[in-house]
Amino acid sequence: MPWGGATGKTSLGSDVGPTPENARQAGLAGGRLRTPSPARLRFPRSHPSASTGRGRPFASGAVATETAGSGAGAWRAGGGERAGPRRAALRRRSVSVARFRLASCCVATAKFQSLGVETGSTQSPSICVRIPGCHLSLPEVRGYFRSLPLPPQGPPSERLCWCPDSCIQAAFPKVTEELPGGRGKEGKWPAMSSKMYNQMWHQTQEALNSLLDKESQKTIEPQRNPVFIFQTLATFYIKYVQIFRNLENVYDQIVHPQKRILIRKILDGVMGRILELKNDMVELELTEFHYFDDILQDLKLAPQQLDIPIPKYFLKEKLETIKGRERILSQILADTELELSGKTRPAKGISLEEAVKLIQIAERARQGRLRAMFMKQIFLQEHRARHARALGDRIADVGAAALRIQKVWRGFHQCRKTERQREEEMIFLGMNPPPMFNEVSATITQAEKVTCLRNEVQIKHEEDYREALVTIKDDLKLIEGPDIKENLQDQIRHWFIECRNLTGTFPDYPDVEEGGSAIVFSNKTPQQVIDDIMANQEEEEKNKKKKKEKKAKKEKRKKERKEKNKEEDEGWKMSPSVFLHTMEEGNNVYKDIWKNKDESGNFPQDYDREMIKEEKRKELESEIRVQVDELMRQELKNLKLAVSREKELPAKTRKKKGGKNEKKGKKGKKEKRGKEKDLTADRSIDSLYKELVEEGLLIQSLKVNLSDYIGEYSYLGTTLRQVAIEPMPSLLDVRQLIALYGILPLGSAAVHEKAPLVRSLLLAGPSGVGKKMLVHAICTETGANLFDLSAANIAGKYPGKSGLQMMLHVVLKVARQLQPSVVWIGDTEKTFYRKVPSAERMMEPKRLKKQLPKILKLLKPNDRILIVGTTHRPFDAELGSFCRVYQKIILVPRPDYASRYVLWKQIIQRSGGVITNALSVSCLAKVTDGFTQGHIVEVVKGVLTDRRLRQQTQKPLVALEFVAALSSMNPVYQEEEESFKNWYAKTPMGKKRTLALTAGNAEKERDKGNKKDKKGEKEKKKK
Repeated sequence: MPWGGATGKTSLGSDVGPTPENARQAGLAGGRLRTPSPARLRFPRSHPSASTGRGRPFASGAVATETAGSGAGAWRAGGGERAGPRRAALRRRSVSVARFRLASCCVATAKFQSLGVETGSTQSPSICVRIPGCHLSLPEVRGYFRSLPLPPQGPPSERLCWCPDSCIQAAFPKVTEELPGGRGKEGKWPAMSSKMYNQMWHQTQEALNSLLDKESQKTIEPQRNPVFIFQTLATFYIKYVQIFRNLENVYDQIVHPQKRILIRKILDGVMGRILELKNDMVELELTEFHYFDDILQDLKLAPQQLDIPIPKYFLKEKLETIKGRERILSQILADTELELSGKTRPAKGISLEEAVKLIQIAERARQGRLRAMFMKQIFLQEHRARHARALGDRIADVGAAALRIQKVWRGFHQCRKTERQREEEMIFLGMNPPPMFNEVSATITQAEKVTCLRNEVQIKHEEDYREALVTIKDDLKLIEGPDIKENLQDQIRHWFIECRNLTGTFPDYPDVEEGGSAIVFSNKTPQQVIDDIMANQEEEEKNKKKKKEKKAKKEKRKKERKEKNKEEDEGWKMSPSVFLHTMEEGNNVYKDIWKNKDESGNFPQDYDREMIKEEKRKELESEIRVQVDELMRQELKNLKLAVSREKELPAKTRKKKGGKNEKKGKKGKKEKRGKEKDLTADRSIDSLYKELVEEGLLIQSLKVNLSDYIGEYSYLGTTLRQVAIEPMPSLLDVRQLIALYGILPLGSAAVHEKAPLVRSLLLAGPSGVGKKMLVHAICTETGANLFDLSAANIAGKYPGKSGLQMMLHVVLKVARQLQPSVVWIGDTEKTFYRKVPSAERMMEPKRLKKQLPKILKLLKPNDRILIVGTTHRPFDAELGSFCRVYQKIILVPRPDYASRYVLWKQIIQRSGGVITNALSVSCLAKVTDGFTQGHIVEVVKGVLTDRRLRQQTQKPLVALEFVAALSSMNPVYQEEEESFKNWYAKTPMGKKRTLALTAGNAEKERDKGNKKDKKGEKEKKKK
């Protein structure tokens, strides 16, 4: 289909490309793109290959214009019409130089120059590109252009590369490789536009800006109503989660390197603020689990939108390191397994009588099966013979037979029709999924390809950006370095003279530790510096007069402060945030630079050269300032000696004294640090790593994602709490806590340093609820090392006190060096046994009891190390020492009905099963009350064998198959769940929660009693 200008035609031989204004005026009409031609081909009069008339075909999308010197005749590719008498003469001429006019939002000229493509001058905002060695014959060009489809509709930045496919690949393959959004193997351009993600970023920043304004207001206003306080915190938490989800998506997909730096800074700030709000809600409600049903309903959000996403950059940025570490770990494990497998183990033999007995059993079973099959065949033959004799006397009625066949067929046909209509109705109502619901669509496949392409472009842009940082700084140093040095010297000399004129003496030059002259001239002009000097002198005079008045006013202020503190204690204020300042800084940078920035000329979203220059100028100035400070200190010293003939000021001698004291302090610190000896100073980290792997203390984590921990939300949590019933947490509530306390702090160093520090975590719950799976999920999502310090694993390793000290030292040293790290203590109740069972005394399970509190004290905010304990019998441990070690205790419950329904459905489908109407998943979920996720997985694996999976087409799955397998398993009874609840109520958090609930109920009863008394007094007065 032809396309070109407003009327489908192109201009004759015009050497000026389209401008944005023309493209805007043309617009879209009638479903066709009405825009000036983005590409033109000029054909000269002669060419060496004109005699052959052959060339590479010009593929879809460009517009050509043929001219002959100064002749007026031309042929328009867009409309395919003839113009001019020289068409026949120009038919066989080939192309020597191809001229492409791209739209105004195309790639910069410098980009093409870096790819080896010659660029020519242009008179319009579009870019003219000359491509050497492109030979195209006119008939091939003409034939191609007559069958062109419409180009993709959209802004010019998305129509950039709508140019001939084979011409691009043949004439300049470098451009095809380098341009983001290059064509794939199928010959189609992936729709890799950055416009959507830029728009998403702008919308998210606007939401963040309004939220920061609201939060700044709420921090000032004190509140007393706990319900209102929780509603405020929960609303902020939900909105920050939505912003976090959007920012994580934008950061993962956007390719501009400088935008990514800013988004990363804001993203870390939002993550930290979410953790702070969660900590505030825990301190307010005295529970780890919170329910936001009513708030989600007001905000018109689904519970799924509260999921904490795991940022993909946790693994992306250190993917090579993780892969290298996994290779080393697998190699060490393979070597150790080879050594163990080399040792031959004697095979157990059986006696002759037992062997004969086994053969007899197998042979008798084979004969029994054959006998049963023969008897079945004999029975069927006899049954057919009797049936034939009974029907032999009857006369066949053809009409009755036809009527019966007709009846059966009509019934069968109507049943199928009814079932089809019922299925369509259920799909329409949303009760059943559509038929192609589980199949991967072509759109998703294309989106995955574009995502992979974006990742490649991100990596390339990051490399270009790093190279530009070095080259631009070197250029600035050569060009602007001498000027900056002269300006700084003039500025400091002017300061010397002004201080001399105002005070009569030269100023003291600031030391290097204080920042040098940067303190004096930080964003100030010389006149402002003079004003500051005068102001300081006036303040000194005023301070002398006001000293007496201040003494009298101090007592009054103390009284006022005490009264204010009492009032503040009565009201609640939002705790100060460490991350608000970070988010505000990032938001201000966004407003100043990116909010209204015109990026129409930066289609590939490459780095901004001017921004790098501004940053590097500041760095260069600070580096040159250090050199200038050394020169000007000497110059100031010479001036003082020459003008006032004074020696060095006594202040400097004081500084020397201070320096001595500082040195003493440093020596004292060094002596203290020297007491903490490095027991493995002569060994490398690799050797220690290998030793831990060989000893089995550093193990390979299973590849399990947090999203594999399947469950459903608790939709009645708020309603139950309003009726003073504490609901059991759902599985997805547990998953959210693991993401908040375990994954987010370990994944981001910036968040871990400033957020509320969680050093240890305890997962308590019955067997089979997925505690170990959650530990492995933490390691998988963050790329952390997994150290196993379970009592059973360390038994017999590193014996004695010195051996235990060495083991913990090596573990902590490797964990710090290769952070993030997770130290897992399985069956941790054994470490804190009240009384060690006689069968386990040889294992010494309580070796770590006294050492764990010391380890926790050694962990600093910079150490991304998390200690995770798992237990299925926490009531066997000493509660006091148990709770002192573990900072956060998470109770992992058995799955409720909704979670069991989702579990059965997901696990059956993942194991290859097909869910049909014959299988009632709801019935399975109801029957399996009390069974855990481990039970369900074990049953599904036992039932869905390879043979059973092949039989599904003839024999669909039925609930009875799974129920029969469950009959041999022991569920988690209600009494066991109550024992976990009672144990949790004795923990510090549980005690606080029960006290708060009892106090709240007592206050409500008092309020009710006061209201009744007031009503009684009013009635008496009326009488």
